[in-house]
Amino acid sequence: MDPELEAFLPLFPKPDLTDPVAERKNLAGLAASVPAPDTSGMQVEDRTVPAGPGVPVRIYRPDHAQGAVLWLHGGGFVMGDVDTEHPWAGRIAGLCGAVVVSVGYRLAPENPFPAALDDAYAALTWAAGNAAELGFDPARLAVGGHSAGGGLAAAVALRARDEQGPPICFQLLNQPQLDDRQQTWSAQNFTDTPWATRDKISTSWRHYLGSRTATPYAAPARAEDLSGLPPAYLATAELCPMRDDGILYALRLLQAGVSVELHQWPGTFHGSQAVLSADVSQRQIAELAGALRRALAG
Repeated sequence: MDPELEAFLPLFPKPDLTDPVAERKNLAGLAASVPAPDTSGMQVEDRTVPAGPGVPVRIYRPDHAQGAVLWLHGGGFVMGDVDTEHPWAGRIAGLCGAVVVSVGYRLAPENPFPAALDDAYAALTWAAGNAAELGFDPARLAVGGHSAGGGLAAAVALRARDEQGPPICFQLLNQPQLDDRQQTWSAQNFTDTPWATRDKISTSWRHYLGSRTATPYAAPARAEDLSGLPPAYLATAELCPMRDDGILYALRLLQAGVSVELHQWPGTFHGSQAVLSADVSQRQIAELAGALRRALAG
């Protein structure tokens, strides 16, 4: 493990999703301890997408934005909102120079699949339909996210392809949660790694799926056909149970004719980019923003 990250292990909360309400409070506390992003060069606005019960979004609009990304937070489908994602969404917007639409989708287990996907897709449709007001070229609209948000971003891309929805020019999948089956080598061997353990991931999927059987829109790794999807940047953490799911998904995208950039970060664990003082974390965030900047440059 990267020594800068290892020093922070005692500060990370014990991985546990058996009490979602308590874990939401823990995540909020952790997010509040992260230094705030510099948003001085952009407009930041909270809006509600008029769909279903209403989908809260936080919009970051840098000056002279070239494109936009629909950004979906992590949290195992049960934690997180636009406030806990603020440190990351604000940084991404500042570093990549794109409009970032951060989505506060509904959480499980109170709102199991497909609630989160429906909210994300509604936000995508709304953003595409309001591109002029939001200040970006609708031909330069990407989807992206971390962990569960990365899985949702992949699912949004699948649904937009299948339903001839808003065109997506790029998908950024950072340590994505893609497969409920947990059958890969990393899932079988990294059972007690920091922040993400096998039990925590299993609990996350149980909360998210509820009584439903997993479909490709819930677990994109189950999709048989990955052709026709937008180009992708996919990043994995070395010491993460979901590492091999991400690598295999990237390979399957390539085999389906989709252009992919794959980055495996050595010495890292799931979510370790939250340790902003570590050099590898700074490089990860800069690389995510750089991938978006290149993709949206047109």
